[in-house]
Order: sequence, then structure tokens, then C-alpha cells
Amino acid sequence: MTIRLQACNTSDTFDTISILQESDHLSSKGLKILALTVSIALLSMPLFVFKYIDYISKFRSSYNCSEKVSLNKQLEYRVDVLLSVHPYAKALALLVATLMLICLGGLALFGVTDDSLADCLWLSWTYVADSGNHGNSEGMGPRLVSVSISFGGMLIFAMMLGLVSEAISEKLDSLRKGRSEVVEQNHTLILGWSDKLGSLLNQLAIANESLGGGIVVVMAERDKEEMELDIAKMEFDFRGTSVICRSGSPLILADLKKVSVSKARAIVVLADDGNADQSDARALRTVLSLTGVKEGLRGHIVVELSDLDNEVLVKLVGGQLVETVVAHDVIGRLMIQCARQPGLAQIWEDILGFENCEFYIKRWPQLDGMQFEDVLISFPDAIPCGVKVASRGGKIILNPEDSYVLQEGDEVLVIAEDDDTYAPGALPMVNGASFMHIARPARKPQKILLCGWRRDVDDMIVVLDAFLAPGSELWMFNEVVESERERKLIDGGLDLSRLVNITLVHREGNAVIRRHLESLPLESFDSILILADESVEDSAIQADSRSLATLLLIRDIQAKRLPYREAMVTRGQRGSFSRGSWIGEMQQASDRSVIISEILDPRTKNLLSMSKISDYVLSNELVSMALAMVAEDRQINDVLEELFAEEGNELHIRLAELYLHEGEELSFYEIILRARLKREIIIGYRLANAERAVINPPNKNERRRWSVKDVFVVISEKE
Repeated sequence: MTIRLQACNTSDTFDTISILQESDHLSSKGLKILALTVSIALLSMPLFVFKYIDYISKFRSSYNCSEKVSLNKQLEYRVDVLLSVHPYAKALALLVATLMLICLGGLALFGVTDDSLADCLWLSWTYVADSGNHGNSEGMGPRLVSVSISFGGMLIFAMMLGLVSEAISEKLDSLRKGRSEVVEQNHTLILGWSDKLGSLLNQLAIANESLGGGIVVVMAERDKEEMELDIAKMEFDFRGTSVICRSGSPLILADLKKVSVSKARAIVVLADDGNADQSDARALRTVLSLTGVKEGLRGHIVVELSDLDNEVLVKLVGGQLVETVVAHDVIGRLMIQCARQPGLAQIWEDILGFENCEFYIKRWPQLDGMQFEDVLISFPDAIPCGVKVASRGGKIILNPEDSYVLQEGDEVLVIAEDDDTYAPGALPMVNGASFMHIARPARKPQKILLCGWRRDVDDMIVVLDAFLAPGSELWMFNEVVESERERKLIDGGLDLSRLVNITLVHREGNAVIRRHLESLPLESFDSILILADESVEDSAIQADSRSLATLLLIRDIQAKRLPYREAMVTRGQRGSFSRGSWIGEMQQASDRSVIISEILDPRTKNLLSMSKISDYVLSNELVSMALAMVAEDRQINDVLEELFAEEGNELHIRLAELYLHEGEELSFYEIILRARLKREIIIGYRLANAERAVINPPNKNERRRWSVKDVFVVISEKE
């Protein structure tokens, strides 16, 4: 009885377990069917959504004819905006698609296999990550689902590779086109591109050589690769200086931020080649953009302008941040100075460039309480030229009185080879300056020819009227009609009735036509200035070709008009050309008058320097030198402005007979003290048989024998 009851209970237990197992199996099977149904529904849902949207769009367009944009197009536009505006939208969409594929694939596998949901989700990920993993699937349902997941995985990874490839291409393209940010500080920033850039980079490289090199960043509206290619073609040594190019506009604050404008120690704004007014207007807008930088500017701004009349506007906008260099004004004044004093062009080239000696300003506390006449001979490796007076707000006084006593805070302006090559030493033993009558030669009326026309001719006429002696004549020879000339001169601000020392003589003609030039008394001019005519000044090669042709024609006409006997007794052979040769005849003609040619291309300069038939003014290179000097030290701009101005001090070339007797033995210090009798500062000399002047000579206390045919370079007040 007991055994029968136990058997009955056991059978009831087995039945209960089997019923429970069957119930679990049925619920699990229902769950799997539900999962499969949900995955299929989710996969087919986008198709129904698109069909519904298309139906709604067609219904609206038929119901409302005024509706021009359908709903599906609006949705396409929204998606397009989302993907294009937001930088991470594509990657985020790809991530969402991957997660959805894994989830849907896991649900589908859960519906067709006996594995758990977690195992199915993991298996779905392996199919997405590696399409070959589905090879072990068994059964029609699992194989169909695994193939679908693998196919989706291939599409996902294809899109991912496309996005990665696109991102890498965009980054490389950004680097190639110069769109990446410059992370530098204390660098020199150059905005713009012109023919002067090569000379400017060369001067900055020379200036940075003592520091082991520097960083120069160039930003212009050109392709970065083209800029780098053009810079690579420049034939000079960068001396450790790195040049970084970026494409961008200086009128856009985002582009200025890209080149770390707020951290630059100096910003140089180059003038555009072309119309002067448009170039200066762009420079003005650039200065406005620079002053609008939120972070502020650490360095100063050096702006190259084309017209002196626009200088006031730029300084008004830039305020204390701006230093201006007016290219045409600088070159015009240099040409006038060089016409009056042949050989001055080479001296200016030496002083403005960083290759030889240049201006430096530094404070030396040990000189406080010393008179300037003692300061003059306190530097064995430099020549003091002036004082930056602290009590007068930092005003620089060139060529001060000997009795001026240096006060605390004063700085000394010197001409030296580099800023670390000079220092004051003990006062040397120098013989006192014996009295010698130094009479400046009286100014005589001159006859000057001006070939060519450019927009600042009116300013040149004003300067010439201030420099020349009364009774001088200025002949103007160009293709501009005389009535048109007077109108242009008056529009430029010139009052012809207020000219005191010169008389204008107008001649019309083409400076490259021999017949027109022969109508002029070329043999009677003291100086001839050949300008880069404004009609061709946009092209350096074309302007130089015209200037060179004019020069050769004038020299040939002058040589033909020289009397034969006079030509035979002209001083000896110059250079390597024989006196009977064509070029030799023109060299003889150059002894009779001075021709100053405005040259834009350095290659033309080499031709002129070899032939020695003309002095020259290399305008682009000299302006680049001035820009580089002001970029390195903005205080130098005040010095240059005074040396170029009509009043104050300027460079002169003086004959040695004004300071010494033939064969007299003197040290350079003794000659300096003699020049101080007329308040002049001698900064160098050129021996009678030498080609170039020596600025800031070494061994200043060493005595040597001098000739009255030698000349000295001095800084003195305008005559």
C-alpha cells in the first residue's frame, strides 16, 4: 500500500515537471517568435514611413497647388543640413546605424536559434565586425539572418572607411592649402604678397641670424603650395629662419587668428602691386581688421603705403600701434639725395640693410652724466649718432649738441654691425681737435632733368625746391600733355606759385625714342632722374627695361656730343672696358653728369653696377630694407623719417679737404672731433681708389695717412 502511494506521488512529480518544461518551452518559443516579428517589423518600418511621406507629399501637392516644396524634399533638406552643418553628424549616424544593426540582428537570431538574447547580440556583433563568421551557421533561418547581418556589416564598414578616408583627405587638403592654425609666438607676421617679399625675407633672415634664426609667417590670398614654391626659388640663405605660409585674407578675423596675430612681435602689411589708391584702401581695411582683434596685439604694425596723402588716415585708424613707410615718398627722396650726391645710393643700401652696419638703440647706464662729445668716442665698435631723451617722452635727437649730458633713462642711437657686437669702453686718448676752417661749399643753381611720370611727382618737386639753390631749373620730360600735367600737379596739392628755388620747364615726348631725347640739351644737365613710369610700374621687368633703354640712349647721346679732345683727356679707364668701346664712351659721359635710375628688379641692378654708367636706386629692395628695420625696431622709423625729410639732419658725402690736409696722419677719432667743430658726425669714409665706402670702420684710434681725394660720409643738418 505504501509502495503504491510512493509510486503514485513520483509519477505526479514527473508530470508536473514535464508540464512546467513544456510551458517554459512554449513561452520561450512565443518570445522568440515575438523577437523575430519585432525585428522584421522594425526593418520594414522605414519602407512604410517613406511610402507614407511620399503619399502625404502627393496629397498635399494635389490639394494645395500653391505648395511648391513637398514634404519629402523638406525632410531631405533637413537631413542634408544636419549632416553638413554638424561636424560629427556623419560619424554619429554611422554609430546609430551600427547599433541598430546589432540589435535587430540579435533579435532576429534570438528568434531563429535556441541561444539566449545576450549570446545572440554578441554573435550579431561578430557578424557585423567580420562577415566570415557566419560560415558556421546551421539551418535555413540562422543562415538567412547571419547573411543579412554580414551584408549590413559590410555596408557599415564600407561607409566607415569612406568617412575615415574623407576625414584624412580633408586634413591633408587643409594642410596643403594652408588652413591649419599656426601655434607660434614672438614671430614676424607678413600680410600680403608683392615683389618686395623676397628682399624683406632676406633682411629678416639676416637680422635673426645672431639669435640662431627666427619664425616668419606669411599670409596671403594665394595657394600655399605656390607661395612655398616661389619662396624656395629665392636665391638667398635663410640662416636658420623658418618661413611658414598660410592662405587667407587679412580682412577676415578668423584668418588672422589662424596665424596667431595677437602673439606676433611685429606685423608687416605689404602694399599690393597695382593701383596705389586701391592698395592703400586695402591696407587701411587691414589695419581696421587688426585693431579689431579681441585678444589685442602684442607687437606693432608696419604698413607699406603707396601714397603719402593716405598716411594720415592709416595713422588715425591704427593710432599708436602703426608705423608707416610710404614707398614712393622714400624712393623719391632717396633719388633726389643721390642725384645731388653721387655714391649715396650705395651708402644707403649698406645702412638700411642688415648685412653691414645699421641703426640700434640701447640704454647704457654707465654713460649717465657723460657729455655727448665723450660718448662719441666711447664705442670702439660703433658710432653714436643721437640720443633718445627720456625726459622728452622718448624723442630721438639726431646729432645733438656736444654739451648735452646723458640723463637717467636716456638711450644711445648708434650705427653698429649688430646689436650684440658693441659696448662702451674706456675713453681713449685722442688728440684734441685742432682748429681747421671747415667751409661748406656754397650751393649753386643746378639743371635737373626728370624723365617719366608717377603719382608723387608733386611731392618730389616740393623736396627739390627745398634742396636746390635759387635759380635752379627742373626739366620735366614725359608723355603727359602739359595742360594735363598742371592739372595733376594741382590736384596733388602743389601750388606752382609757391616754388621759390626752381623753375619748371616742360617737354613732351617718349623717353625710349631717340629722336625725342635728342631734342633735349642732355649734355647740359647736372643730374638726370629716370623714374619707373606709372604706366609700367606694375611690372618690374617692363619698368626696368624701359628705364635701362632710356639710360643707354641718354648716355649714348651724351657721348656723341662730347668733344673728341675732351673725351680723350677724360680720366682713366673705368672698369674693364676700353676707352674706345661703346660702353667706354658712355662711362666717360657719366663723368660729366649724374644719372639716377629707379630700378625695381635686383637683376637689373647687377647689369648697371657692372657697366658703371649710372648710379641707381633699387627701390623695391631699399623699401624692403626699411620695412625690415622698422619691423625689428619701430623706433628706427623716426630716425629714417628725419633723414629723408626736408628739415633736420641728412646723410652727406664730404670731400676730405674740408677736414684735413694732403698726406696728414690722423686717426678716425681725430677726424670725428674735427667734424664736431661744425656739428657733424662722420660715420664712414671712401678712399680715393676704393669702389665702396666703409661705414663704422674698425680700429678707430689707429692713425693713417689720408688724401684730399678721399671722401667722408657724415650726418649733418640740411644745407
